[in-house]
Amino acid sequence: MENMIEVKNVSKSFGKKGEVITQVLNDANLTVERGEFVSLMGASGSGKSTLLYLIGGLDRDFSGEIDICGQSIGPMKEKKLSEIRLSKIGFIFQFYNLVQNLTVEDNILLPSLVAGRSRASLKKDLDEILEITGLTEKRKTMPGKLSGGQQQRVAIARAVIGNPEIILADEATGNLDSKSGAEIMQLFKRLNEEKGITILQVTHSKKCADYGTRTVILENGKTVREIDQTEDDSATVIGSPMSSSDRKLVRTLS
Repeated sequence: MENMIEVKNVSKSFGKKGEVITQVLNDANLTVERGEFVSLMGASGSGKSTLLYLIGGLDRDFSGEIDICGQSIGPMKEKKLSEIRLSKIGFIFQFYNLVQNLTVEDNILLPSLVAGRSRASLKKDLDEILEITGLTEKRKTMPGKLSGGQQQRVAIARAVIGNPEIILADEATGNLDSKSGAEIMQLFKRLNEEKGITILQVTHSKKCADYGTRTVILENGKTVREIDQTEDDSATVIGSPMSSSDRKLVRTLS
């Protein structure tokens, strides 16, 4: 199976020389194969979002190696990295970041139009993603008239219309009620299974994590545990039975 994301001994700290240095990641390692839906969990401050931003090339100040679709992004020039972000990666964040004076469909199309694609060439993809996300009837609606869950659907559609190979989601349900959150996770699962998009999500919620196929837990800046979701209630840490301390950790993060 092809590796879509490879994180090799990545470390990241904040603080300038002569100041207090905060070590956020410490030799972290992570591999995500094509078609996987991986959930990244950990306590606040464990480095989850930092690792996600590094993988997406939004922060380039790190040591170690990060490969996206077989290409090392560390030494990559900014123009090439921007091309990879536009063509390979869809970003979804906790805050929807919609343009309030644009309609649903114009918000969805905006990044692709900025990247040089024509509206006509996007029509088929737009119609498809509006249907998948349940937004067909809302295509001419302004964001202010939408619920939080609907706005997050717009953000997901915007990330997906460019046909990315990878979706990086940072607490995508963090601002939503439980019903809307479940709908968003079901949408992620559908995109993963039907379109084959590889998904890496950061979440505090075990319920959200369980929609994926595998959960990776960060502790002290390192990926220390991997839990196979396909084992259901008899979940295992990869390679060994899930200990009571592992179960307790997962429960505290949910």
